[in-house]
Amino acid sequence: MTPIDKLVSWGDHHHPKILDLARMILGIILFIKGIQFLNKAAYLRDLIIETPAVEQPPEVISAIIIYVTYVHLVGGAAIFLGLFTRLASLLQVPIVFGAVFFVNFLSTFVNTELWLSVLVLGLLVMYVIIGSGPLSLDRVIKEYVDEEKKDS
Repeated sequence: MTPIDKLVSWGDHHHPKILDLARMILGIILFIKGIQFLNKAAYLRDLIIETPAVEQPPEVISAIIIYVTYVHLVGGAAIFLGLFTRLASLLQVPIVFGAVFFVNFLSTFVNTELWLSVLVLGLLVMYVIIGSGPLSLDRVIKEYVDEEKKDS
């Protein structure tokens, strides 16, 4: 058994149901943030351009905007539903890492979103490790596949 398999197995067996509620709230927060970015793409573009650590051509900035917006929308919905939670969380980690260290941390004024971003980053890393939990579509799919294997 590889170390990753051991980690996945441990995460699947050590998951209280209260963490499912936290996962659902996290998914809602990310989905709402994706809707905000979808409605205010110019704000996101300005945020990326004004970041001192990032000097990219317009095509790269447009790709970042599309990635951030749709990963928040689709990933937030997937995290809420508990569908491919580890993958959805893993795709969110670079975005939130960038928000913490390149946007919020380097901003010239006191940014209240810094603490929310740090909390979201911690939760995403946790869900990459422990997975979606008992109240999720991942669990329903796994049980269905296991039942099909047993019947055949």
